[in-house]
Amino acid sequence: MRLVPILLILAGLLAVVDGSLLALGHFTLDVAGYLRLCLLALVLLGAGHVYTSLRPDPRLAAMLFGTGFLCLFSLEASILNYLLLPHAGPRIDQALAALDRAMGFHWPAAMGFMAAHPLLNAAALFVYSSMLPQVALLTIVLGSTEPARVYRFVLAIALSALACIAVWSLAPSFGAFSVYPPPPSGMALALDWAYAQDLVRLLHDGPGLISAHDARGLIGFPSYHAGLALLVIWFSWRNAWLRWPALLLNLAVLAATPVQGGHHLIDVLGAFPVTAVTLLIVATLARSHGDAKLAALVNKGPRISNDCVSTRPFCSELKQKHESRPVAIKAKLKALP
Repeated sequence: MRLVPILLILAGLLAVVDGSLLALGHFTLDVAGYLRLCLLALVLLGAGHVYTSLRPDPRLAAMLFGTGFLCLFSLEASILNYLLLPHAGPRIDQALAALDRAMGFHWPAAMGFMAAHPLLNAAALFVYSSMLPQVALLTIVLGSTEPARVYRFVLAIALSALACIAVWSLAPSFGAFSVYPPPPSGMALALDWAYAQDLVRLLHDGPGLISAHDARGLIGFPSYHAGLALLVIWFSWRNAWLRWPALLLNLAVLAATPVQGGHHLIDVLGAFPVTAVTLLIVATLARSHGDAKLAALVNKGPRISNDCVSTRPFCSELKQKHESRPVAIKAKLKALP
């Protein structure tokens, strides 16, 4: 709950930025489509508030608020990414492809290998497509076990997305499939070569109509998909029964991202420092808010002085000090005959 004001301020600032860019740039926005999603997000946020204040249930409040915030932030961030297209810097896909080759990774060769192993490629498609369901499931699991961590989780997702958008706006890239010829035909892919060509056209011609029904992931470097996989690993780690399945599944997601997402290998590697910085910021914000609240509670608490007496290993008892004080009634009793 301590991070709720930060999350709401972040969503509000993003709405202001989007609104300002829309007004200044004269873009065409599918208002009805985005409004429906916005209303859904507000309903979830309102329900979260009900279970925070009126009918307190921390677990349900965390689930509802986390889901509502992710819905609202996702549509705001998607709009922002499109609005930045006319202001983006020069594409760096050729340089990223050269870095891949220098590291020994050749994307067409990797695609040829996967095309020759259709079962392996089908598994890669499955794990790559599991990312958003994983985020939704982890929000529910954290809400039922550690409600406070839901707010950290969604804040990390938001900050990671904004970091990726910031890097991309300075040096846009659309992945390896925007550089190389089409992969072998007949491959089952989450994103294909035609998708990449649409992204290149968007950068050249502008977004045109920005619609929630046709929203595309624009970011190549650093890979936001890979960043989500790393965040799910991190926030699953404290759940003993979820730790290893999440680790294995998302390591597979990282391996599948260059193939199914059409990314350069360096896109995936670039997600690691972004995620590390994001987690550091979230931990700092959570700790500072928690320490302030704890200090306030400690300062308001009564000051009690007791002696602790050790009775056995790792145990102690409080021993009160009994001080002899003169009692006025004793003097009066002594004076009686």
